[in-house]
Amino acid sequence: MIGSLRGEILERDLGGSVLIEVAGVGYVVHVSQRALAELEPSTTAFLYVHHHIREADQQLFGFLTRDERVTFQTLIGTHGVGPALAMAIIATHPPAALVDIVASQDVASLTLVPGVGKKTAERLLVELKSRLSVPILEGAGGAHAGGSAMADVREALAGLGYGDAEIRDTLREVEPNADAATLLRDALKSLGARRA
Repeated sequence: MIGSLRGEILERDLGGSVLIEVAGVGYVVHVSQRALAELEPSTTAFLYVHHHIREADQQLFGFLTRDERVTFQTLIGTHGVGPALAMAIIATHPPAALVDIVASQDVASLTLVPGVGKKTAERLLVELKSRLSVPILEGAGGAHAGGSAMADVREALAGLGYGDAEIRDTLREVEPNADAATLLRDALKSLGARRA
């Protein structure tokens, strides 16, 4: 079972994988779009790895942090979540942001993940609450702020006339742990650049 890899990045496939050479052997590792941006060809990299084995198939999934790997493993242990959906969730929401979303039961933020509709988001929130280390929230501050800020910005952008796909793509690019004002400013800047 492969748990980590350190080696040279030989190739980067924009579809979401890298070829990393370790001691003369090349491994194809699936990574999130966020990780892909950091893994430049001809640089040395270290990846935490989940070795996924099915009946007739083996795949490697790589992560920049241990938290991402643990979150991925938690997600694929959840009913109805395969590796592709788990990677999409991690690419959209880093582990800390995902914990905030689950803690605040933020359906809207979870539906930002490609392929996750409202019903799936509601089911995942219920199932993940017991699986992730979710803090118990008091009042409206603390960890709740991250998830609700994302929901508020999504609502504001929809009110300004932006479409669902446009909003989803934009909110995937902004810093998820920022406050609502910062998120909205960054989202509008990104949307302005797209339409320019």
